[in-house]
Amino acid sequence: MGRNVISAKLDVIFKTLFTQNQDLLYSFISSMLDIPLESISEITVTNPELTPETISGKFSRLDLSMKVDDRLVNVEIQVKSENDYCDRTLFYWAKLYTSELKSGDDYSELKKTITINIINFNMFDSCDYHTEIAAVIKGTDKIFSDKFGIHFFELKKVGKKPDPKNSRELWLQFIKADKEEDFEMINQTNVPVMQKAVKVIYDMSEDTRIRELARMREKALHDEATALKSARNEGIAEGIEKGKAEGRAEERARMIESMKIYGMSEEQIKNILHNMD
Repeated sequence: MGRNVISAKLDVIFKTLFTQNQDLLYSFISSMLDIPLESISEITVTNPELTPETISGKFSRLDLSMKVDDRLVNVEIQVKSENDYCDRTLFYWAKLYTSELKSGDDYSELKKTITINIINFNMFDSCDYHTEIAAVIKGTDKIFSDKFGIHFFELKKVGKKPDPKNSRELWLQFIKADKEEDFEMINQTNVPVMQKAVKVIYDMSEDTRIRELARMREKALHDEATALKSARNEGIAEGIEKGKAEGRAEERARMIESMKIYGMSEEQIKNILHNMD
């Protein structure tokens, strides 16, 4: 009988894996950004903490934010599709881009900022699993700013058969894997860094503390999905339509209160109200 393994698709496992194994993090970032490993002099994770509140809280993000030499990089795992995901990605890119600029600093000191979104759903029509968003001047191929970069990696488009020569695909197959046979296929490539990653995931799978973290996180994500579904079923969508038609302040206030009761975050409420206006 195969062992019961955890999956790096779960954000708490992904973050624990890479914050505790820096050599794996270096290899992963090198592969995702397609930059030579030897060219990376330093990676500093700026949000390594895993607090009980973020693990068990609905609508909390367990992303991985870091400095990669002179770049700011954020990595996020997203399991389920959301209507406002593109807007949310732009919002967090913008926050990260401006995060280190202090009052009085010159704008030229803004750093190249990259977000990496690993998503477990299909988002683009392209058959390729990788989509890069760049800031270009419309009608030309000229880059408006090389400080902007957003990457999407769609796990469902990643093939199952590992190619030892394709390090990016190996990492995505590793994150996608959720059965021992999937990890063993990666193991059999005999790529040392991937063999170590598989060993780490096996060791984490045997750690009762980490399995409990995974259980708590899965429950929080389930509760989040349930809260959103309940909100819809209780007529939040209908209330939004009524608010659009009538525009009454009291209707808007009642709608906001209902959304809060069903666990929606201030950011989600703000996005809904913005779309109403």
